[in-house]
Amino acid sequence: MKFLDQAKIYVKAGDGGSGSASFRREKFIEFGGPDGGDGGNGGSVILVAETNLNTLIDFRFQQHFKAGRGQNGMGKKKTGKNGEDLILKVPAGTQIFEEDNNTLIEDLKKPGQKVIIAKGGKRGLGNVRFKSSSNRAPRKTTRGEEGESFCIWLQLKVIADIGIIGMPNAGKSSLLSVLTKAKPKIANYPFTTIDPNLGVASYSDKEITIADIPGLIEGAHEGIGLGDKFLRHIERCKSLIHLIDITEENILENYLKIRKELSKYSDHLLKKKEIIVFNKIDIIKTEEINKKIDIFKKKIKKNIYKISVVQNKGLINIKKLLVTNVYK
Repeated sequence: MKFLDQAKIYVKAGDGGSGSASFRREKFIEFGGPDGGDGGNGGSVILVAETNLNTLIDFRFQQHFKAGRGQNGMGKKKTGKNGEDLILKVPAGTQIFEEDNNTLIEDLKKPGQKVIIAKGGKRGLGNVRFKSSSNRAPRKTTRGEEGESFCIWLQLKVIADIGIIGMPNAGKSSLLSVLTKAKPKIANYPFTTIDPNLGVASYSDKEITIADIPGLIEGAHEGIGLGDKFLRHIERCKSLIHLIDITEENILENYLKIRKELSKYSDHLLKKKEIIVFNKIDIIKTEEINKKIDIFKKKIKKNIYKISVVQNKGLINIKKLLVTNVYK
């Protein structure tokens, strides 16, 4: 299934049915009087958040959605049938914006959460409603109201407990694959991951959701590389794993570049708890590892964790640490 995290759609609620201008016609009843029924209410367009969806791809090939129209009223005081509501299922974490793609209408964070995005038109009244002592045979009716119609934007922010960030080819997808049952594309070249990947890790009977974000490079906030459009998916994360390839020449410089790109996107991301993890410790010697870490710690006063995804070193400690960050 392809990943799509933004879509523009047109929604149209159903129009209300018009009232009927009917009169009773029966044998031996000379003055039957009015008996026109009301129309039916128009159906509404409703968006519902679902847990088993993680993409907006369904809205790529169909952009127009219309709810059912209310049936017109009929004689014998019969009320028209209401139009059927149209229910659109979206992934949990979907935000709904007005056509300007800036004004937030609703944020569907929780599974099962729903919102009536376009209300159906009200029913029209039949002529029986206007009968009075002074007007015994009214011909007056009202038309059903038009249902609401407009364009909206859907933007998906993946809901995950932990987000993995870092330079391209740092081993983010590999880490996700060993911490969870996810099977992201893994290859020995930059930008292997071009869409966010999700996986669920289990430890001590507790589960955490982890998101692997496509690699960032300097200038990502200006659209260089894959840009920073995927950073919206870690805005909901409680903590971030900053994965660093320890075999790179200047790990401190790479670390600061990523932090700069986060700040360019949103200061809120810089305030999240950060877990710094050095990967690929199996490739270089211990002396070189310690030397690089010492240089790094002189500038960055944070805890550092060392792992080797290939040799499965240090991963149990990482899982334990992640669970602690989520369930503390």
